[in-house]
Amino acid sequence: MREIVLDTETTGFDPSDGHRIVEIGCVELLDHFPTGKTYQCYLNPDRDMPVEAERVHGITGAFLADKPRFPEVAEAFLEFIGDAPLVIHNASFDLKFVNAELDRIGGKPIPAARAIDTIEMAKNKLPGVRYSLDELCKRFGIDLSAREKHGALLDAELTAQVYLELIGGRQKRLLLAPADDAAATAVDDNRPARIRPAPLPPLLTAAEREAHTAFVGKELGDGAVWNWS
Repeated sequence: MREIVLDTETTGFDPSDGHRIVEIGCVELLDHFPTGKTYQCYLNPDRDMPVEAERVHGITGAFLADKPRFPEVAEAFLEFIGDAPLVIHNASFDLKFVNAELDRIGGKPIPAARAIDTIEMAKNKLPGVRYSLDELCKRFGIDLSAREKHGALLDAELTAQVYLELIGGRQKRLLLAPADDAAATAVDDNRPARIRPAPLPPLLTAAEREAHTAFVGKELGDGAVWNWS
């Protein structure tokens, strides 16, 4: 199963107030585990960068001046996410910005039903705790040392780890076979079977065996499988 963990950085809180996306970050999951494939881009928002937003993510207007606009990256972005479910921390926030950008280019909006919101998951699994990405990472022992400021790709990677914890932990499968090829080759499959020096004592008593023989003869007759030789 393919899923995409998505995060955005923006100039503010609401696209209806003229705010825009300035960074998109995506992480691909396959069967709930990162494949190593990511998508990331910075975007020129064609507007100023408010001081409050710059404090959050550290992205300046000057840095974005030569970056592409959303219409230039839309095809690559949509191709990367495909039709996969989108895992998002606070999905309503990011989806309204992505859909606002899609609306500007005449694209179809992404339905809310396609999103898996890790905040809602955390509320159901961990009632009463704080649900910020930082707090959930601390709760699950996820390394935050690289997160001096928000960043879409970094936050998508952290969200992926939180998501994996919320669905039951990061162990993909129980390994009941040798852990690696070296261990596997160390086992000699041609060894002869071990023979017990003395057979185990029978579990049935003589009386039980006689009762069984009598039952088979009386109830099942000569055709019973126990009489086959």
